[in-house]
Amino acid sequence: MLRITTEKRRGKNFLSVEGRLAGPWVAALEQCWRELHAASPREKFNVNLCGVSFIDASGKVLLKEIYRQGGQLSAEGCLNQAIVQEIVAQEKKEGSAGAKERPKRSHIIFYTIFFSLLAGATGAHAETMNGQGALSGNAPTQVLRLTLDQAVGLALKQNTTAQIAILQAAQSEQDKNIARADLLPQANATISDEAQKVNLLAEFGGRSPFPGFPKTIGPYQVFSAGPSISAPVFDLTLWRRYQAAQSAMDSSRANSLSTREQVILLVVSQYIGTLRAVANVEASQSRVSLAQALYDQAADLQKEGVGTGIDTLRANVELQNEKQRLIEAEADRETSLFALSRLLNLDPRQTIELGDSLSFFETPQPEAEPSIELALAERQEWKSLESQIRAAEYEKKASQDLRLPSLRFDGDLLYVGTSGNTTLPTYTYQASVNMPLFTGGRIHAEVVRADLEIRRLGQQKEDLRNQIALDVKTALLNLQSARNEVQVANLGVQLSKEEVDQARDRFKAGVANNIEVIQAQDSLARANDNQIAALYRFNQARADLARSVGQMEKVYAK
Repeated sequence: MLRITTEKRRGKNFLSVEGRLAGPWVAALEQCWRELHAASPREKFNVNLCGVSFIDASGKVLLKEIYRQGGQLSAEGCLNQAIVQEIVAQEKKEGSAGAKERPKRSHIIFYTIFFSLLAGATGAHAETMNGQGALSGNAPTQVLRLTLDQAVGLALKQNTTAQIAILQAAQSEQDKNIARADLLPQANATISDEAQKVNLLAEFGGRSPFPGFPKTIGPYQVFSAGPSISAPVFDLTLWRRYQAAQSAMDSSRANSLSTREQVILLVVSQYIGTLRAVANVEASQSRVSLAQALYDQAADLQKEGVGTGIDTLRANVELQNEKQRLIEAEADRETSLFALSRLLNLDPRQTIELGDSLSFFETPQPEAEPSIELALAERQEWKSLESQIRAAEYEKKASQDLRLPSLRFDGDLLYVGTSGNTTLPTYTYQASVNMPLFTGGRIHAEVVRADLEIRRLGQQKEDLRNQIALDVKTALLNLQSARNEVQVANLGVQLSKEEVDQARDRFKAGVANNIEVIQAQDSLARANDNQIAALYRFNQARADLARSVGQMEKVYAK
């Protein structure tokens, strides 16, 4: 189900979208946008996606085209905001070539991509069912009932993105071990057995030093066996690179934790969105029951001669409308459950249901400044960037230390002879000092490159600090706004129920026809939708605030 409304506030045009931007609803929004853009091609529209719970691939294509034609996109929640930011970033990267031709071919491109996605999905499904990729094993028979904390725990264990982040952190630890190995002594054991024949004339310039001097000697056999050892005694460059590898490992671990936070936010957002879909189904079922009771009442009054046929017809029309909304709400709920199952990496045949409900949790409103300080202390992205800066500083020091002398020790103990029975012990050891005199500017270039990397990371750190502050302030504002919306929506539902009761009593008493009842039903439906949307936004705002201060795993992963 998709609800589209247009309005004009303070001289600006607003196009608000609520529901699921997926499947056939994408074409509905595309048709609405085309009509608005054709009627007012020079006016700008702000497309508000704050009420959208899910956007599929075809929806992304349409939003990209709307942005190309001048529409300004705004969204709430990490998922929708990420989609909008991706669209804006892609458009900025594209050049201006062919910009004049885009509006003419926009709809052709959209429908081509849309139907190709559908065809691709159908082909992939057929290949999965008929090919080697068919599901194996027995299908789960029991319904998996999940609470929010259980869903988060399952995602951390099974989500592919979270597991890949853990593997990347493990790889960085091995990179650190490799850098450490260069600081430690290296020992080898060698065994060789070779036959040699030497050209003596070549050793003396091709001339015999005296008559009778042999031209060659050999062949003779040489056998050797024994250990060898080498170790850096003093090399600051290797030590700095080991320190850089340690900082890189810390950065990778922080990135892994940041990915876990992001996965938790995705799961929480999808779970809350699914709760919203479930609440829509329950509200639709309640409205169907009310519409059925009002229809029965109108029919009974008509039989008694008090009501009219038009009253019964109106009640029946409203009943059918509510049944249609129930069917749409049920489909929306199932697709939301499918998306949640995909995030949890469950068996596609596993049936799941939610153990929690969409409700209001009274929480205190945090202050902005302490929240920003908490975010800078807890956000893993910030810790990762600090570790990257330390690693770059160590790399710079390693490049500078290349100018210093390094001291090494190498030695071996070999048993050499013509065979294994005739060997005698021999040994070689040496201490060497290496000091570069001229490297063609390589050391200077490495130092400058490392310094540029430090400056680049410093710019990223400044930008990240501002972004974290913006995330915290936005989350706090949305939380306060959503809290107020919940209070207003609850009052609206209460008043709408009273309006339905009064209109029903007036119709039963014959004071008015059932037009008032139908209008009261519509008011109740809107009030229910507003209440569900307000509860969804409040819970999503709580999740966004936890993510902005780096507390997702502490709050939701119990």
